[in-house]
Amino acid sequence: MNKFKFLKISTALPESPGVYAFKKEKSIVYIGKAVNIRERIKSHKKLLGQAEKIGYIKTGSEIEALILEAKLIKKYKPKYNTIWKDDKNYFFVALTKEKSPRIFITHQTEQNNNCLGPFVDGSSLKQSLTVLRKAFPFRTCQVLPKKPCLWRQLNLCPAPCILKTEAVCRRNAKNISRILRGEKNQVLKSLKKEMKLASKKQDYEKAARIRNKIFYLENIIKKADTPDLASMLKGKKPISKIEAYDISNIQGKEATGSMAVFIEGRPNKNLYRRFKIKIQGKPNDTAMIKEIIGRRMNHKEWPYPDLILIDGGKAQLNAAAKAKTENIKIISLAKKENKLFVENRKNPILLKSLSRETFNLILHLRDEAHRFAIAYHRKLRAKALLEK
Repeated sequence: MNKFKFLKISTALPESPGVYAFKKEKSIVYIGKAVNIRERIKSHKKLLGQAEKIGYIKTGSEIEALILEAKLIKKYKPKYNTIWKDDKNYFFVALTKEKSPRIFITHQTEQNNNCLGPFVDGSSLKQSLTVLRKAFPFRTCQVLPKKPCLWRQLNLCPAPCILKTEAVCRRNAKNISRILRGEKNQVLKSLKKEMKLASKKQDYEKAARIRNKIFYLENIIKKADTPDLASMLKGKKPISKIEAYDISNIQGKEATGSMAVFIEGRPNKNLYRRFKIKIQGKPNDTAMIKEIIGRRMNHKEWPYPDLILIDGGKAQLNAAAKAKTENIKIISLAKKENKLFVENRKNPILLKSLSRETFNLILHLRDEAHRFAIAYHRKLRAKALLEK
């Protein structure tokens, strides 16, 4: 169980969530996690040059990858994980030893608390706890308030401040602890046993609540907790790298284009690029989009994305599609009604009809591209004014 399958560097790797490792001689020198193992490993250029073999373990979701990564780093103590991430930069989940345990993320272990970790990716850890909290509400406040807070209203805290729910707090904290230790199957088995017992006692309301909890937990663990873009685009390949483009100009003057890059749902600002538009004359966003996509395609040294997002409507989408030279899916977002146009699809998709995760990701991509384009446009305008 949980053993790396080591292969030669040149071997094709899976495009699925999981944990990967670089091996040199007999030692594992680095361990990481990814939503898409193949794409993530491509970014480790230095390690690819040093390592002799690559190992991987596929998981059902990023949550499972996060948990397994922490477990394996603790087991193998890889050289480069230690160098790049000292103890202060690791993340731990602390569970206090109070009657109503408090759960929080910290950078250091404490004797007075039970601590789980270390975890490398703080953002993924926070997201995982947010997801798990829906199944197992927990307390986060340092001091119990005299009145119930918003977390209680959202059903994300058992509210030991006003209710006798200490046992619920302890049970939920224990379940979260077990899941973060990689014991999800044991938790599910325990819940199913509890559901059957409630049903046997004819407490059908309690049995239904537990059933819903089991269903939710099984789904968030089995499915990757990244947006469902691949299914929307009817593609088999997971969406790992996305490039978003925008244009900024005033009456065609000092026109600029931007390229924001997200990998595994998060911005990678080191890969952002900007373009000074070469087209002269009247403003023409469609022609400008066509220009920057064409120029981007000429940069073969920049690894191509799985998806391109264009700021605009059908016209901008068609212009970008004509300019591309690679088999990359293109979508565009019309600002006015937040309609999403998909290449080779007749009718647009309303952004609000998509899952909350996908909705947020697309808006984040658009906003980042817009912000980056405006920043460059203002810089060029300021330079032009100084030259007058």
